Amino acid sequence: MAKKSPNVLLIFVDNQPAKMMGCAGNDEVHTPNLDKFATQGVRFSEAFCPNAMCSPCRASVLTGLMPSQHGIHTWLDDAVMDTWPENWNAVDEFYTLPERLKDNGYHTSLIGKFHLGIADTPKNGFDDWITLQIGHVLSFYDNKMIDNGRNFTHPGHSVDFFTQRAVDTITERAATPDQPFFMFLTYPAPYGFWPSIEGEPTNRHGGLYKDTPFNSVPREAVAKQLVDWMLIRHDKLPEDEPDYFEGLVRMPNDMPTLRNYYSQMSMVDEGVGKVLAALDTHNLTEDTLIIYTSDHGMALGEHGFWGHGEDSWPSNTHREANHIPMIVKPPHAPLQDQVCDNLVGTTDIFATVLDYAGAGVANPEDSAARSLRPLLESSAADWEDVVFMEQEETRSIRTARWNFMRRFQPTSYHFGHVLYDLAKDPDERTNVAEDPEYAPVVAELCARLDKQYDKYADPKWNLWEGGRVKSNSTRPFLWEEVWGKDWQPTF
Repeated sequence: MAKKSPNVLLIFVDNQPAKMMGCAGNDEVHTPNLDKFATQGVRFSEAFCPNAMCSPCRASVLTGLMPSQHGIHTWLDDAVMDTWPENWNAVDEFYTLPERLKDNGYHTSLIGKFHLGIADTPKNGFDDWITLQIGHVLSFYDNKMIDNGRNFTHPGHSVDFFTQRAVDTITERAATPDQPFFMFLTYPAPYGFWPSIEGEPTNRHGGLYKDTPFNSVPREAVAKQLVDWMLIRHDKLPEDEPDYFEGLVRMPNDMPTLRNYYSQMSMVDEGVGKVLAALDTHNLTEDTLIIYTSDHGMALGEHGFWGHGEDSWPSNTHREANHIPMIVKPPHAPLQDQVCDNLVGTTDIFATVLDYAGAGVANPEDSAARSLRPLLESSAADWEDVVFMEQEETRSIRTARWNFMRRFQPTSYHFGHVLYDLAKDPDERTNVAEDPEYAPVVAELCARLDKQYDKYADPKWNLWEGGRVKSNSTRPFLWEEVWGKDWQPTF
C-alpha cells in the first residue's frame, strides 16, 4: 500500500519581524507557543522575503516566483478595487501551490487573509475558502468574513475566528485520514499599522505589556529617506491620506501603539498554540509538515524607519524590513531544537512543500525556489547562501558577507547604490558603495543581479525594462517619468 503524503500546515502571519519572538532573543514579547514549536524543528535565523509588502510575498509563496515574474510589486490597494476585472485573481495565470497539491490528492484550505484579488469566490484550487472580504487590515474586530459562501460580520477578534475555523477544519480532516490536507492559515496579525494598532490594546493579552519598557524597539532619529518619501508623496501623490505620514513618525515612540502591537503578537502565538494542539489531539503532528513564517518583516524604528521597505525614498532592503521569522518542522523531524544560519527565502517554501508532498519540483528554468529539505535533514547540507529581493526601483542581493541595494538608474532623482560589508558592519550603518576599495565587489554583485533578472524576470512585469505592474504601484510617477506618460498599471 502506498504511503500517504504528509499533511501540510503553512502558517503565514502579517507584518512580523523575525526578532519578534522569544526564541529569537526578544525577552519583551510573550510567545511561549512559538518558542516551544521552535524546539520541535528548525528555526531559520536568516530567512528573508523577496519584497517588503503584503501581496507580493503572498503571490511569491503560492507561485515560487519573484515580483518581476508574477507582476505584483506592492500591496494590492482595495481602494482601487473598482478598477479590477470582474472576480479578479492576481495569480490566476499560474499553477499555484494549492492547485498542484489538489491535483495530487490533497484537500486544500485557505483560512485567513487572501489579499490577491477579489475574495468573493474561491480561487487557486482551494476547497475551503474562509477569508476576509477585503485585504487591508483596518481593525481586528467587526470584520466582514466569507466562510465557504456565507457572508457575515464577525464581532470578535479575527485571530480567534480563524483559529477556531482552523481547529474545526483539522477535526474534519482527521475524520478522513487517508486524504492528506494542505492548510494555508494566514492570520491578519500582528499587522503593525494604524488604525488597527492605534491606542491601548483591548484584547486579553494587553495586560502582559502594561509595564514593558520596549527596549526592543529602538528610538532613532527619523531617517532623511523617510522625510524624503513624505515630501515626494506630498508633491506627487497629494491624494494620499496625511494620517499615514503621522503614524510612520509617531509609532516607534507611542507606548499605547507598542503595547497594542506586541499584544497582537501574543494573540497570534495563542492561536498557533491552539492549532498545533489540535494536530496533537488527532495524532497528526508527526505526519504533518508545519511551517511558520510571515509575509514580510517590519522596521520597528531601526535606521529611523517604521514599517515597510518602501516607506523610504528610495526604497530599502535593510535587514529589518525583509527579515522574517521561519520555523519548520518536517514530518518525523530528524533535526529538533536547531537554529540554521543559512540564507533562505519565501520562495523556497514553495519548493519545500512540493518536495515533501511528492507533488513535483519547482522547475529551475522558471523558478529560483529551492527545497529546504537538505537543511531540515542535515546540519552539514550544501547550500548557497544568497537571497534576492526587489522593491520597485531597488533590487538587492544579500549574501553572508554583503547586502547590496542596486537602484534603478538613470532618473531625475539621482538614486545611489548602497553596499554594506556585513562582516565589519552587521548593523548596516556605513555605505561603502562609492569606496574605490569595494568597486570590484559592486561590479560582481551587479553582475549577479543581472544574471538573476535576465533569467527570471518576465518582460511584461519587468519594471526596469519598461514592464508594468498589476493593479497599482506606489511610485507611478517614477515609472511615468522613465517610460512615458502612457505607462500605467495593468492586469
